[in-house]
Amino acid sequence: VQLQASGGGLVQAGGSLRLSCAASGRTFSSYAMAWFRQAPGKGREFVAAISDSGGSTDYADSVKGRFTISRDNAKNTVYLQMNSLKPEDTAVYFCATSDFGVITHGAPSYGYWGQGTQVTVSS
Repeated sequence: VQLQASGGGLVQAGGSLRLSCAASGRTFSSYAMAWFRQAPGKGREFVAAISDSGGSTDYADSVKGRFTISRDNAKNTVYLQMNSLKPEDTAVYFCATSDFGVITHGAPSYGYWGQGTQVTVSS
């Protein structure tokens, strides 16, 4: 299984970015997907997740109302639209594929991870 994340970059506070994660090597539509992030000196934290069909989503309180997770099962790709970015959103963002079809928040539920993409928000 391979996950390739892209779309990170440098943006000013209040700006937007769209992350993409292309998956290969397993039946994409059978598993939930998620985004996690890790800021310098901090642990990896849950950001958002989407169920196998895309019918259910969940978000960390810190990003609710600003970020939107979506997926295109025909393209084997999951997205994270990030709006109203804040300096505290600065982190390396990782996509991950779950071992389940339903949403879970815990990192151990996600067996495969992408390489991460850097998001930097300047004030």
